[in-house]
Amino acid sequence: MFALAKASPFDPVRQYLGERAMITSPEVMAGIRANWGLDKPLLEQYATWLGNLLSGDLGESRSLRLPVAQVIGERLGWTLLVVGCALVVMLVAGPVVGTLAAWRRDSWLDRLVTGAAYTNEAAPVFWVGLLAIWVFSVTLGWLPAGGLTDAASTTVTLPDLLRHMVLPVAVLAFSQSSWLLLFVRESVIGVLREDFVTGARARGLRGRTVLLRHALRSALLPFITIMGARVPELVTGAILVEAVFSWPGVAGTTIKAALSVDFPLLAALTLLATLAVVAGNLLADLAYTVADPRVRVLGVG
Repeated sequence: MFALAKASPFDPVRQYLGERAMITSPEVMAGIRANWGLDKPLLEQYATWLGNLLSGDLGESRSLRLPVAQVIGERLGWTLLVVGCALVVMLVAGPVVGTLAAWRRDSWLDRLVTGAAYTNEAAPVFWVGLLAIWVFSVTLGWLPAGGLTDAASTTVTLPDLLRHMVLPVAVLAFSQSSWLLLFVRESVIGVLREDFVTGARARGLRGRTVLLRHALRSALLPFITIMGARVPELVTGAILVEAVFSWPGVAGTTIKAALSVDFPLLAALTLLATLAVVAGNLLADLAYTVADPRVRVLGVG
């Protein structure tokens, strides 16, 4: 990450100054570089940055002119709110719709669900967000197009917040749910062909009982691990959704940091996203051992 930032053709000092770079003297620009330590050898810059990072000093954002820790602290909660709500919607709606499609395989419902899922999988997240704004905000006028509150409001109230959350949460959940839905559908279809399901049906159990108590439990076990592996896409989706809906979260700030070549802020946000991916995979592995005791037995053996 550090090497890629240093290989960038953009000058962080010129990005920091903006239009003032045209009239700023070379001496002043050299002073800014010296103040930031950009005039030092590359290895020395890396050692300084890594040492500050290990000591908990994330530096100061050059674009926002605030400590990086403060920028992240003020925005992280809003991102966790949107991502958490979207994840809940995905975990509820995805398995339900995917199971219904598998149960009614080759029906009009199955064709409608799979067709919509494949179409959504190919659609960029920002395009889905802009389409949602056009339909629900511009055309119908049902929901606000972005932000936390209306333009005339100076404080964030719960009713206002809930109205402004609907579109970002819905778009993020919808755009990231196709793979989940299709995975659950294929997994349930495969389990319904297994011998133990056939045996349950032969014993005269009702179809709904066979599906819910026998097939669905076995079909959803691999989903736990897959969910952890798809955390990066959820993080990427959150970045684009926050940018489209002007949501003041830490994910949308990543784009601003990249455009302004704000390396201290961009580095911290990249490391934060990496930690989210690692934590997602770790939690998925732990959850799998809880859901399937056989994994614990094999691990001990």
